[in-house]
Amino acid sequence: MDRTGAVEVQALEIPDVKLIATRRLTDRRGSFSEVYSRAAFHAAGISVDFVQENHSRSAETGTVRGLHFQAPPFAQDKLVRVVAGAILDVAVDLRRQSPSFGRHVAVRLSAGNWTQLFVPIGFGHGFCTLEPDTEVLYKVSNYYSAPHDRGIRWNDPDLGIAWPVAPDRAVLSDRDSTLPQLAQAGGLF
Repeated sequence: MDRTGAVEVQALEIPDVKLIATRRLTDRRGSFSEVYSRAAFHAAGISVDFVQENHSRSAETGTVRGLHFQAPPFAQDKLVRVVAGAILDVAVDLRRQSPSFGRHVAVRLSAGNWTQLFVPIGFGHGFCTLEPDTEVLYKVSNYYSAPHDRGIRWNDPDLGIAWPVAPDRAVLSDRDSTLPQLAQAGGLF
């Protein structure tokens, strides 16, 4: 794990995806953490300028959002953190020339473990809630563009993701339930 000031960065099985921990100061009042500092992130090797922040709230355990990405020229890096509850967060490599194309990494992010996941351009992203009333914040490096919005099926068997919810119990949007499998998906990197 690379320690750069108040930021600790750990490369995962696919090294471009990073698990990030920030120092948390705790006293009798509670805690405080600087969860994002452009200077600290740049010093840690994550030189991305975020332009938008999104906030999702999922009422039920087993809610699945994803696997989403935006095609170029509106592709997005993402910095994901949980402020209430917990998720299994997943990043799938969609870079056709990558040796890890079609592989994924999955980590547990929670309000309690205070970690973040950096998902670079070229990856599909999604998560499943592990607790009710889960809230997720994520910064993105490009603005939302509906014509460039893409996705792949969350439970595509070729991806081999061990989701913590059975397909018939997952809470999905209509869109997410009809996304193509990776082999049929367009707009990849």
